[in-house]
Amino acid sequence: MTGTLSDFDFDLPAERIALHPARPRDSARLLLVNSAGKGSLADRIVSDLPALLQPGDALVFNDTRVIPARLWGSRERNGSTVRVEVMLHKRIAGDQWLAFARPGKRLAAGDRINFGETGQACLLSGLQATLLEKREDGEILLGFDFHGPMLDEQIARFGEMPLPPYIASARAAEAADKADYQTIYAREEGAVAAPTAGLHFTPELFARLDAMGVSRHFVTLHVGAGTFLPVKAENLDDHKMHAEWGVVSAETAAALNAVRARGGRVIAVGTTSLRLLESAADEAGIHAFSGDTAIFIRPGYRFRAVDGLWTNFHLPKSTLFMLVSAFAGLETMRAAYAHAVAKGYRFYSYGDASLLWPDPTEQTCG
Repeated sequence: MTGTLSDFDFDLPAERIALHPARPRDSARLLLVNSAGKGSLADRIVSDLPALLQPGDALVFNDTRVIPARLWGSRERNGSTVRVEVMLHKRIAGDQWLAFARPGKRLAAGDRINFGETGQACLLSGLQATLLEKREDGEILLGFDFHGPMLDEQIARFGEMPLPPYIASARAAEAADKADYQTIYAREEGAVAAPTAGLHFTPELFARLDAMGVSRHFVTLHVGAGTFLPVKAENLDDHKMHAEWGVVSAETAAALNAVRARGGRVIAVGTTSLRLLESAADEAGIHAFSGDTAIFIRPGYRFRAVDGLWTNFHLPKSTLFMLVSAFAGLETMRAAYAHAVAKGYRFYSYGDASLLWPDPTEQTCG
Protein backbone atom coordinates (compact mmCIF):
# COMPACT_ATOMS: atom_id res chain seq x y z
CA MET A 1 0.00 0.00 0.00
CA THR A 2 1.19 3.48 -0.76
CA GLY A 3 -0.18 6.96 -0.19
CA THR A 4 0.70 10.42 1.00
CA LEU A 5 -0.44 12.36 4.02
CA SER A 6 -1.84 15.22 1.96
CA ASP A 7 -4.37 12.83 0.38
CA PHE A 8 -6.21 12.80 3.71
CA ASP A 9 -6.36 16.50 4.42
CA PHE A 10 -9.61 18.45 4.50
CA ASP A 11 -10.89 21.74 5.91
CA LEU A 12 -12.30 21.39 9.43
CA PRO A 13 -13.31 24.61 11.20
CA ALA A 14 -12.28 24.58 14.86
CA GLU A 15 -15.85 25.18 15.98
CA ARG A 16 -16.83 21.76 14.58
CA ILE A 17 -14.82 19.96 17.29
CA ALA A 18 -17.25 19.10 20.10
CA LEU A 19 -16.22 20.13 23.61
CA HIS A 20 -19.13 18.41 25.38
CA PRO A 21 -21.24 15.37 24.49
CA ALA A 22 -24.87 15.34 23.39
CA ARG A 23 -27.40 14.77 26.16
CA PRO A 24 -28.89 12.24 26.23
CA ARG A 25 -26.14 10.26 24.58
CA ASP A 26 -28.34 8.74 21.89
CA SER A 27 -29.67 12.15 20.77
CA ALA A 28 -26.44 12.84 18.84
CA ARG A 29 -26.70 13.14 15.09
CA LEU A 30 -25.93 10.19 12.82
CA LEU A 31 -24.74 10.29 9.21
CA LEU A 32 -25.60 7.14 7.27
CA VAL A 33 -23.02 6.50 4.55
CA ASN A 34 -23.86 3.82 1.99
CA SER A 35 -20.88 3.42 -0.32
CA ALA A 36 -22.49 1.05 -2.82
CA GLY A 37 -22.52 2.46 -6.34
CA LYS A 38 -22.02 6.21 -6.26
CA GLY A 39 -22.75 6.33 -2.54
CA SER A 40 -25.56 7.98 -0.65
CA LEU A 41 -25.83 10.04 2.53
CA ALA A 42 -28.73 10.32 4.96
CA ASP A 43 -29.06 12.50 8.06
CA ARG A 44 -30.42 10.59 11.06
CA ILE A 45 -29.97 10.48 14.83
CA VAL A 46 -28.26 7.82 16.95
CA SER A 47 -31.54 6.49 18.36
CA ASP A 48 -32.53 5.53 14.78
CA LEU A 49 -29.94 2.72 14.80
CA PRO A 50 -32.38 -0.19 15.32
CA ALA A 51 -34.21 0.80 12.14
CA LEU A 52 -30.92 0.67 10.22
CA LEU A 53 -29.99 -2.88 11.24
CA GLN A 54 -31.52 -6.31 10.66
CA PRO A 55 -32.36 -9.22 12.99
CA GLY A 56 -29.31 -11.47 13.09
CA ASP A 57 -26.79 -8.63 12.83
CA ALA A 58 -24.07 -8.37 15.49
CA LEU A 59 -22.57 -5.29 17.12
CA VAL A 60 -19.02 -5.61 18.50
CA PHE A 61 -18.04 -3.25 21.33
CA ASN A 62 -14.69 -2.50 22.95
CA ASP A 63 -15.21 -2.90 26.71
CA THR A 64 -11.95 -1.25 27.77
CA ARG A 65 -12.21 1.18 30.67
CA VAL A 66 -10.37 4.51 30.71
CA ILE A 67 -8.03 5.10 33.64
CA PRO A 68 -7.11 8.60 34.90
CA ALA A 69 -3.88 8.52 32.90
CA ARG A 70 -2.88 12.22 32.93
CA LEU A 71 -0.50 12.91 35.82
CA TRP A 72 0.95 16.21 36.98
CA GLY A 73 4.21 16.35 38.86
CA SER A 74 7.64 17.90 39.20
CA ARG A 75 11.21 16.94 38.50
CA GLU A 76 13.90 18.29 40.78
CA ARG A 77 17.56 18.21 39.77
CA ASN A 78 20.50 20.25 41.09
CA GLY A 79 18.21 22.63 42.91
CA SER A 80 15.98 23.37 39.89
CA THR A 81 12.35 22.31 39.61
CA VAL A 82 10.47 21.64 36.39
CA ARG A 83 6.72 21.05 36.26
CA VAL A 84 5.90 17.93 34.25
CA GLU A 85 2.74 16.65 32.56
CA VAL A 86 2.79 12.91 31.87
CA MET A 87 0.31 10.94 29.78
CA LEU A 88 0.53 7.21 30.43
CA HIS A 89 -0.25 5.17 27.34
CA LYS A 90 0.86 1.52 27.66
CA ARG A 91 1.63 -0.67 30.63
CA ILE A 92 4.84 -2.68 30.20
CA ALA A 93 5.11 -4.35 33.60
CA GLY A 94 3.50 -4.21 37.01
CA ASP A 95 5.49 -1.10 37.87
CA GLN A 96 6.36 0.28 34.41
CA TRP A 97 4.45 2.43 31.94
CA LEU A 98 5.32 3.94 28.59
CA ALA A 99 4.26 7.58 28.55
CA PHE A 100 4.53 10.91 26.79
CA ALA A 101 5.87 13.82 28.79
CA ARG A 102 5.88 17.60 28.48
CA PRO A 103 8.38 19.24 28.50
CA GLY A 104 10.16 16.07 27.42
CA LYS A 105 13.35 17.86 26.38
CA ARG A 106 14.03 18.87 29.99
CA LEU A 107 13.93 15.31 31.26
CA ALA A 108 16.77 12.79 31.31
CA ALA A 109 17.17 9.13 32.15
CA GLY A 110 17.56 8.71 35.90
CA ASP A 111 15.36 11.71 36.78
CA ARG A 112 12.96 11.27 39.68
CA ILE A 113 9.45 12.65 39.20
CA ASN A 114 7.14 13.38 42.11
CA PHE A 115 3.46 13.28 41.17
CA GLY A 116 0.64 14.99 42.97
CA GLU A 117 -0.07 18.21 41.09
CA THR A 118 -3.51 18.85 39.69
CA GLY A 119 -3.50 21.98 37.55
CA GLN A 120 -1.76 24.64 39.64
CA ALA A 121 -2.56 23.12 43.04
CA CYS A 122 0.23 21.07 44.59
CA LEU A 123 -0.76 18.15 46.78
CA LEU A 124 1.37 16.08 49.14
CA SER A 125 2.34 13.23 46.84
CA GLY A 126 2.80 9.59 47.63
CA LEU A 127 3.59 8.66 44.03
CA GLN A 128 7.08 8.75 42.60
CA ALA A 129 8.71 7.34 39.47
CA THR A 130 12.13 7.10 37.88
CA LEU A 131 12.60 7.91 34.21
CA LEU A 132 14.21 4.70 32.96
CA GLU A 133 14.52 5.48 29.23
CA LYS A 134 13.90 8.24 26.69
CA ARG A 135 12.66 7.00 23.34
CA GLU A 136 11.67 8.45 19.99
CA ASP A 137 8.85 10.97 19.49
CA GLY A 138 8.90 12.15 23.10
CA GLU A 139 8.11 8.72 24.53
CA ILE A 140 9.54 7.79 27.94
CA LEU A 141 9.59 4.66 30.08
CA LEU A 142 8.70 5.23 33.74
CA GLY A 143 9.42 2.89 36.64
CA PHE A 144 7.11 3.57 39.59
CA ASP A 145 7.84 2.89 43.23
CA PHE A 146 4.51 1.07 43.54
CA HIS A 147 3.54 -2.16 41.78
CA GLY A 148 0.37 -3.81 40.55
CA PRO A 149 -2.94 -2.95 42.26
CA MET A 150 -1.22 -0.55 44.65
CA LEU A 151 0.11 1.43 41.70
CA ASP A 152 -3.37 1.41 40.15
CA GLU A 153 -4.78 2.90 43.34
CA GLN A 154 -2.20 5.68 43.34
CA ILE A 155 -2.79 6.49 39.65
CA ALA A 156 -6.54 6.67 40.37
CA ARG A 157 -5.82 8.95 43.33
CA PHE A 158 -3.57 11.43 41.55
CA GLY A 159 -4.54 11.02 37.90
CA GLU A 160 -6.94 13.04 35.77
CA MET A 161 -9.28 11.82 33.04
CA PRO A 162 -7.18 12.05 29.84
CA LEU A 163 -9.35 14.17 27.58
CA PRO A 164 -8.08 14.41 23.99
CA PRO A 165 -5.73 17.34 23.39
CA TYR A 166 -8.31 18.97 21.10
CA ILE A 167 -10.65 19.26 24.09
CA ALA A 168 -8.07 19.73 26.85
CA SER A 169 -6.53 22.70 25.02
CA ALA A 170 -9.93 24.43 24.86
CA ARG A 171 -11.26 23.83 28.38
CA ALA A 172 -10.33 22.31 31.73
CA ALA A 173 -11.46 18.84 32.72
CA GLU A 174 -14.82 18.85 34.51
CA ALA A 175 -16.37 16.53 37.06
CA ALA A 176 -18.88 15.34 34.44
CA ASP A 177 -16.06 14.06 32.23
CA LYS A 178 -15.49 11.12 34.60
CA ALA A 179 -18.81 9.68 33.42
CA ASP A 180 -19.08 11.33 30.01
CA TYR A 181 -15.73 9.98 28.80
CA GLN A 182 -16.59 6.38 29.71
CA THR A 183 -18.89 3.98 27.89
CA ILE A 184 -21.77 2.52 29.91
CA TYR A 185 -20.30 -0.97 29.39
CA ALA A 186 -16.66 -0.17 30.24
CA ARG A 187 -15.24 -3.06 32.23
CA GLU A 188 -11.56 -3.89 31.64
CA GLU A 189 -9.30 -1.13 33.02
CA GLY A 190 -6.29 -0.09 30.97
CA ALA A 191 -7.19 2.45 28.28
CA VAL A 192 -5.90 5.99 28.31
CA ALA A 193 -8.38 7.12 25.67
CA ALA A 194 -12.02 6.18 25.34
CA PRO A 195 -13.39 4.06 22.48
CA THR A 196 -15.56 7.06 21.74
CA ALA A 197 -17.92 5.55 19.16
CA GLY A 198 -19.43 3.65 22.06
CA LEU A 199 -20.20 6.78 24.07
CA HIS A 200 -23.49 7.15 22.17
CA PHE A 201 -25.08 3.99 23.55
CA THR A 202 -27.61 3.99 26.38
CA PRO A 203 -29.43 1.20 28.27
CA GLU A 204 -32.61 2.15 26.41
CA LEU A 205 -30.92 1.82 23.02
CA PHE A 206 -29.46 -1.55 24.05
CA ALA A 207 -32.93 -2.76 25.06
CA ARG A 208 -34.39 -1.82 21.66
CA LEU A 209 -31.53 -3.56 19.83
CA ASP A 210 -32.00 -6.67 21.97
CA ALA A 211 -35.71 -6.71 21.22
CA MET A 212 -35.17 -6.78 17.48
CA GLY A 213 -32.59 -9.57 17.59
CA VAL A 214 -29.30 -7.71 17.17
CA SER A 215 -26.67 -9.51 19.23
CA ARG A 216 -24.04 -7.78 21.35
CA HIS A 217 -20.42 -8.94 21.67
CA PHE A 218 -17.36 -7.56 23.45
CA VAL A 219 -13.64 -7.43 22.76
CA THR A 220 -10.96 -5.51 24.65
CA LEU A 221 -8.41 -3.14 23.14
CA HIS A 222 -6.64 -0.84 25.58
CA VAL A 223 -6.53 2.37 23.57
CA GLY A 224 -3.22 4.23 23.89
CA ALA A 225 -2.38 7.92 23.74
CA GLY A 226 -0.65 7.20 20.44
CA THR A 227 -4.09 7.53 18.87
CA PHE A 228 -3.76 11.30 19.36
CA LEU A 229 -0.29 11.64 17.85
CA PRO A 230 -0.17 13.45 14.51
CA VAL A 231 1.14 11.65 11.45
CA LYS A 232 4.39 13.39 10.47
CA ALA A 233 5.56 11.28 7.53
CA GLU A 234 4.33 12.49 4.13
CA ASN A 235 4.99 9.00 2.75
CA LEU A 236 2.63 6.79 4.75
CA ASP A 237 4.95 3.81 4.37
CA ASP A 238 7.22 5.63 6.82
CA HIS A 239 4.56 6.03 9.55
CA LYS A 240 4.87 3.78 12.60
CA MET A 241 1.79 2.95 14.67
CA HIS A 242 2.10 2.58 18.44
CA ALA A 243 1.21 -0.92 19.64
CA GLU A 244 -1.89 -1.47 21.77
CA TRP A 245 -2.82 -4.59 23.71
CA GLY A 246 -6.04 -6.43 22.96
CA VAL A 247 -7.91 -9.69 23.35
CA VAL A 248 -10.63 -11.49 21.39
CA SER A 249 -11.88 -14.54 23.25
CA ALA A 250 -12.38 -17.88 21.48
CA GLU A 251 -16.05 -17.68 22.45
CA THR A 252 -16.50 -14.27 20.82
CA ALA A 253 -14.61 -15.30 17.70
CA ALA A 254 -16.81 -18.39 17.30
CA ALA A 255 -20.00 -16.38 17.86
CA LEU A 256 -19.07 -13.79 15.21
CA ASN A 257 -18.11 -16.45 12.67
CA ALA A 258 -21.51 -18.07 13.30
CA VAL A 259 -23.26 -14.73 12.70
CA ARG A 260 -21.67 -14.42 9.27
CA ALA A 261 -22.30 -18.08 8.45
CA ARG A 262 -26.03 -17.45 9.06
CA GLY A 263 -25.98 -14.42 6.75
CA GLY A 264 -25.81 -11.79 9.48
CA ARG A 265 -23.53 -8.79 9.42
CA VAL A 266 -20.75 -7.95 11.88
CA ILE A 267 -20.70 -4.23 12.66
CA ALA A 268 -17.71 -2.89 14.59
CA VAL A 269 -18.55 -0.16 17.07
CA GLY A 270 -15.51 2.05 16.74
CA THR A 271 -12.21 1.91 14.93
CA THR A 272 -10.63 0.19 17.95
CA SER A 273 -13.02 -2.77 17.70
CA LEU A 274 -12.44 -2.91 13.94
CA ARG A 275 -8.65 -2.83 14.23
CA LEU A 276 -8.66 -5.62 16.81
CA LEU A 277 -11.06 -7.83 14.83
CA GLU A 278 -8.96 -7.38 11.70
CA SER A 279 -5.84 -8.26 13.70
CA ALA A 280 -7.57 -11.49 14.76
CA ALA A 281 -8.85 -12.46 11.29
CA ASP A 282 -7.61 -14.23 8.20
CA GLU A 283 -9.29 -15.72 5.15
CA ALA A 284 -10.78 -18.49 7.29
CA GLY A 285 -12.51 -16.10 9.69
CA ILE A 286 -11.99 -14.54 13.11
CA HIS A 287 -9.77 -16.34 15.62
CA ALA A 288 -8.97 -15.98 19.31
CA PHE A 289 -6.33 -13.29 19.82
CA SER A 290 -4.34 -11.95 22.75
CA GLY A 291 -1.41 -9.58 22.40
CA ASP A 292 -0.22 -6.36 20.86
CA THR A 293 -1.45 -4.97 17.57
CA ALA A 294 0.01 -2.11 15.58
CA ILE A 295 -2.12 -2.66 12.49
CA PHE A 296 -2.23 0.38 10.16
CA ILE A 297 -5.32 0.33 7.95
CA ARG A 298 -5.42 2.64 4.94
CA PRO A 299 -6.77 2.51 1.39
CA GLY A 300 -5.73 -0.69 -0.32
CA TYR A 301 -6.40 -2.83 2.76
CA ARG A 302 -8.82 -5.75 2.28
CA PHE A 303 -11.17 -6.26 5.22
CA ARG A 304 -11.78 -9.80 6.45
CA ALA A 305 -13.82 -9.53 9.65
CA VAL A 306 -16.21 -6.59 9.46
CA ASP A 307 -19.26 -5.76 7.32
CA GLY A 308 -20.15 -2.35 8.77
CA LEU A 309 -18.54 0.36 10.88
CA TRP A 310 -20.08 2.68 13.47
CA THR A 311 -17.68 5.51 14.24
CA ASN A 312 -17.35 9.17 15.13
CA PHE A 313 -15.96 11.86 12.83
CA HIS A 314 -12.18 12.07 12.75
CA LEU A 315 -9.58 14.76 12.23
CA PRO A 316 -7.75 15.66 9.00
CA LYS A 317 -4.57 13.70 8.26
CA SER A 318 -5.32 11.22 11.06
CA THR A 319 -4.84 7.46 10.84
CA LEU A 320 -8.51 7.15 11.76
CA PHE A 321 -9.63 9.13 8.70
CA MET A 322 -7.33 6.90 6.67
CA LEU A 323 -9.06 3.84 8.16
CA VAL A 324 -12.61 5.01 7.31
CA SER A 325 -11.38 5.92 3.83
CA ALA A 326 -10.07 2.39 3.42
CA PHE A 327 -13.42 1.01 4.53
CA ALA A 328 -15.81 3.14 2.48
CA GLY A 329 -13.57 4.71 -0.17
CA LEU A 330 -11.59 7.93 -0.04
CA GLU A 331 -13.85 9.91 -2.38
CA THR A 332 -16.95 8.71 -0.54
CA MET A 333 -15.52 9.83 2.80
CA ARG A 334 -14.36 13.16 1.43
CA ALA A 335 -17.93 13.79 0.26
CA ALA A 336 -19.37 12.56 3.56
CA TYR A 337 -17.09 14.80 5.63
CA ALA A 338 -17.77 17.82 3.41
CA HIS A 339 -21.47 17.18 3.98
CA ALA A 340 -20.93 16.83 7.73
CA VAL A 341 -19.00 20.10 7.95
CA ALA A 342 -21.59 21.95 5.89
CA LYS A 343 -24.48 20.56 7.95
CA GLY A 344 -22.89 21.38 11.30
CA TYR A 345 -22.07 17.88 12.51
CA ARG A 346 -19.87 17.78 15.62
CA PHE A 347 -16.47 16.09 15.28
CA TYR A 348 -14.23 13.84 17.31
CA SER A 349 -14.53 12.25 20.76
CA TYR A 350 -17.63 14.04 22.04
CA GLY A 351 -19.06 14.53 18.57
CA ASP A 352 -21.67 12.89 16.36
CA ALA A 353 -21.66 9.43 14.79
CA SER A 354 -21.61 7.83 11.37
CA LEU A 355 -22.63 4.39 10.15
CA LEU A 356 -20.59 3.21 7.17
CA TRP A 357 -21.53 0.46 4.73
CA PRO A 358 -18.68 -0.31 2.34
CA ASP A 359 -18.61 -0.65 -1.40
CA PRO A 360 -17.28 -4.17 -2.10
CA THR A 361 -15.43 -2.85 -5.15
CA GLU A 362 -13.28 -0.71 -2.81
CA GLN A 363 -11.97 -3.79 -0.98
CA THR A 364 -8.72 -4.76 -2.68
CA CYS A 365 -5.90 -6.89 -1.43
CA GLY A 366 -3.06 -5.11 0.25
